[in-house]
Amino acid sequence: MGRNTRKRRMPLAAKAVAGTAVLALGGGGLVWANFYASAGESNQSQNQTKANAAQQIATIDCPDVGQQLPDVPDPARGEVDGELASMDQQITDAYQSLVTTRRAQAGDSRYVQNTILGPLKDRRKALIDRIKLQITRAGGQAPGNLDELASCSGRPADQPLPTDGQNGDGQDGGGQDNGQDQGDGQNDGGQNDGGQDQGEGQTPNDNGNGAAGPFAEDFVNINDVQPNSRNLPNGLAANGRSGSKGSFTTKCGVNENELYNSDNIIVAPGVANGAHHMHDYVGNQSNSSLSSDDDLVAAETSCQNQGDKSSYFWPVLRVQDGTQEFDAADQGGGAEGNVGKILQAQEAQLRWVGNKRSKVVAIPKLMRIITGDAKAFTNGLANANTSYSCTGFEDRQSTDKYVLCPEGSQLVRTSNFQSCWDGQNTDSANHRAHVAFVQADGSCANGFKAIPQLQVRLVYDVPTPTIENGQVKNPYAVDSFPEQLHKPITDHNDFINVMDESLMNKMVKCINTGKKCT
Repeated sequence: MGRNTRKRRMPLAAKAVAGTAVLALGGGGLVWANFYASAGESNQSQNQTKANAAQQIATIDCPDVGQQLPDVPDPARGEVDGELASMDQQITDAYQSLVTTRRAQAGDSRYVQNTILGPLKDRRKALIDRIKLQITRAGGQAPGNLDELASCSGRPADQPLPTDGQNGDGQDGGGQDNGQDQGDGQNDGGQNDGGQDQGEGQTPNDNGNGAAGPFAEDFVNINDVQPNSRNLPNGLAANGRSGSKGSFTTKCGVNENELYNSDNIIVAPGVANGAHHMHDYVGNQSNSSLSSDDDLVAAETSCQNQGDKSSYFWPVLRVQDGTQEFDAADQGGGAEGNVGKILQAQEAQLRWVGNKRSKVVAIPKLMRIITGDAKAFTNGLANANTSYSCTGFEDRQSTDKYVLCPEGSQLVRTSNFQSCWDGQNTDSANHRAHVAFVQADGSCANGFKAIPQLQVRLVYDVPTPTIENGQVKNPYAVDSFPEQLHKPITDHNDFINVMDESLMNKMVKCINTGKKCT
């Protein structure tokens, strides 16, 4: 495996739980603690526990502080990125506490607020204060509303949790309920130590990930997706029709080198496990949080054209089938609910196209672009962008659902990047402000310049999940931050430009003159 073993900075919040993280493991993923009372409790108590469980929250919703920082002075960027990474770790830790204290929550309506959300607010406020101080010391001015972003809320389940809401449909009788009340060992001193309701195995129907999704409602039959119905603000751009009609395709493989890590070199440089989920990498072979710009420029590349050392990366796609992958016990992998077999794409098409209204200019060396939003489940749809389809049905695109493809059809993931640049910056504090999508007429607004648009099309052979009685078995899903529940809207794609000047100029010329080049 192409995993990085060099020493990296770990967020402060991660160090506090590193010694106990393994306690949350069970069958390769976070254990969703049993809701039901032990065998010695009365039926009345059990029914009350089930009723309380039905009202419990599914995940934690925190404001995205990083997206509120469009302008951070360069001298403060590194420290601010580190604090934001620590904030992500705090959310991960709080989510872990949420899913391992379900019995305590069922018995105390204030448990989540008093034990999880309240302390989380205090910890986030401390980091926000440090971010403001770092920005001020570097000569900048922090946004005035940052303190308001310290509070997080509990988000109710949008679907029945695996052990909840199943009476009356044949799911709550016989073996299903009997398996919950382990009695001998589940609730003794060793298992319930420190208030953590640890189960020995997986909760039924959690697919090994601790009930962190996806759920049956996250899937749709491709035949039920309306053609040409995808209508998001950042939808498929009408590029390359008149202004600059050409295209350029670079061939960089499908990660045959098995280069994986859970770092985020763009958002959390220098921080181990900054993404909290695993990435596929093609192109540049020096992709880790430790990689400097010089490392990227000097690296090997998987691209056929050796002048393209660009870094192309996206969350891995997995089938939650019980497979114990190399990262089954690791942070970013099974320890954070990202479980199952990693699927390698059958095809990874990296294609660049032009602008509908104008010529394009060269993309500056080492520019970073992120499309989509890894936190879209809690942030909302403003930056959601990746879509799902099936071969033979690609006029039907779904962003908020995974699709079920018919026999003989393959799954397709598509990401189209921003294609307008501010003309000055290769990155921005929130990693979005320096680039933008085209307007409805295809032009770039606010003095931005048109650049080639990267379109990534990934094709997979995916076993079709089975959905019965509202439960999904062996689903596929993208890796995600734990609290994002593997929702399809959290899919995203990343790019760092490390093309040499001659290749970039060739690409621009091909696009502007209407040619199709490789």
